[in-house]
Amino acid sequence: MKTIDVDEELYSYIASHTQHIGESASEILRRMLNLGPQAPGTTCAPVATDSADNKTPPVTPRPVKATSQDPVRVMRELLLSDSYAEKKKTIDRFMLVLSVLYNIDPQGFSKSTDELHGRTRVYFAGDEHTLLASGKTSKPRHIPGTPFWVITNTNTQRKQSMVEQIMQGMGFPANTVEKVCNTL
Repeated sequence: MKTIDVDEELYSYIASHTQHIGESASEILRRMLNLGPQAPGTTCAPVATDSADNKTPPVTPRPVKATSQDPVRVMRELLLSDSYAEKKKTIDRFMLVLSVLYNIDPQGFSKSTDELHGRTRVYFAGDEHTLLASGKTSKPRHIPGTPFWVITNTNTQRKQSMVEQIMQGMGFPANTVEKVCNTL
């Protein structure tokens, strides 16, 4: 798969043609251009390849700075991204959503997780030991790009509930919260 840069207006146009959550930009463009689905057995070209004659520089994706963008838009872009669509396990999507939420608003995320816990277990902490102390089978995992750890041995409904409470605490609209939770 190759990576290309597009301006905000073009990206919004492509994203506005999404038919279902998790649809990749490639799928949207193939549909819009009447190219049909990718043929079975074919693969995408690798990212950041260099041509044999070195005339073409490697393609390097640029990170999105969530703090300068609308949080709802950042979450919508996450749901439309190839990296999200490629995550087949609930736990992987859960961890990615938590990471993006933290990067959108670290203080809002921290405040929302402070109030989030079970009857006997702590769900979020700054270290693995705190989570293990509240339950030996909590299976804590570090949330990438954050100082937080989260318990992961909960069912999908609990994970959805945790994301829902965090997003509500961060001020997301109900329809965005629902879309994100339904993709876990």
